[in-house]
Amino acid sequence: MKAPTIRNPFAAQPLPEQPDIEAAALRSDRFRLEREGDWRRLEHIVRRLERGFAFRLSDEDIMDLPVLYRQAASSLAVARETSLDAATLRFLEDLVQRAWYQVYGPRSGLLRWLGGFFRGGWSRAVRAIWLDILLAFAAMAAGVAAGWLLVARNVEWYFALVPGSMADARVPGASRAQLAETLAIADGAGGLSAFAAQLFYNNASVCILAFALGFAFGVPTLLLLIYNMALLGAMAWLYNSVGLLPDFLAWLSVHGTTELTAILLAGAAGVHVGRRMAFPGDASILSTTAEAGRRAALVMLGCVFMLIFAAILEAFPRQLAGPEARAIIGAFMAIAWAALFVLVGRERKGASAS
Repeated sequence: MKAPTIRNPFAAQPLPEQPDIEAAALRSDRFRLEREGDWRRLEHIVRRLERGFAFRLSDEDIMDLPVLYRQAASSLAVARETSLDAATLRFLEDLVQRAWYQVYGPRSGLLRWLGGFFRGGWSRAVRAIWLDILLAFAAMAAGVAAGWLLVARNVEWYFALVPGSMADARVPGASRAQLAETLAIADGAGGLSAFAAQLFYNNASVCILAFALGFAFGVPTLLLLIYNMALLGAMAWLYNSVGLLPDFLAWLSVHGTTELTAILLAGAAGVHVGRRMAFPGDASILSTTAEAGRRAALVMLGCVFMLIFAAILEAFPRQLAGPEARAIIGAFMAIAWAALFVLVGRERKGASAS
């Protein structure tokens, strides 16, 4: 009986068979040649679309574009799995990316996008952050109450809350006639356009700051809203002390219903981003923050339009209209903004069911 041999574990193992390089090259060439015609046709269609020459394409080319795109995407997947040559792989990656944009990319221009924004995109974004709007509104209401109560208890708080550039003749101790003069109708509109530009800049700064501070989990945004509204509460107390509160509210409402709503939405947008960062739920913080940021950006874009409109109202109708007209304009703007945010962009029940 033959004795069993002992295998040396340290003996050199035979090398595996080397792949047939020439066969792999032939497969790559065959794969490319079989499909290159469709790739070149897709590239031709995409190039025409990128250059704005869609009118030169035939109906057949337009109909075949999605099919050619899917074929190219499938070829790219095969090329990656089979490790085809690098040049073919780069060509397919570039072609598929460009074709994807033409098949699935946005088609609307700036005017069409703005139309969709005002027809429902903005309103839906505002409704989506309703909880943050409630939080921002609570902070603003608390600010008004705090400003009123602080000044009512100690008049010195007025000078701490109201900057000297805004106070002018609006200071404690001023007579009713002096305060009424600050609410009087202007003789003309001369120089008010520059005043409107200044007001837009100031209001936009507050909105941008309120939104930007939201990234610190929304807390600084809420504090900023409280502080700014404390100023309003202090001034309301001042005019109430001489019996001019209704006239002050009418004077304020012309632009206030627009301007304060813009500040409210900007603060809510900042709180929304901060709240979603603090409480991302099951999703990752980055994805949750990115989603909240896109929604908040839509709200902020609308705030810019509101501030432009508020600056025009503040510089002209508020300065040239009487108390009754001011109150009517302010009430109308409040109803208009509420209707826009509540009603516009809602899906109909029948359309939703279908």
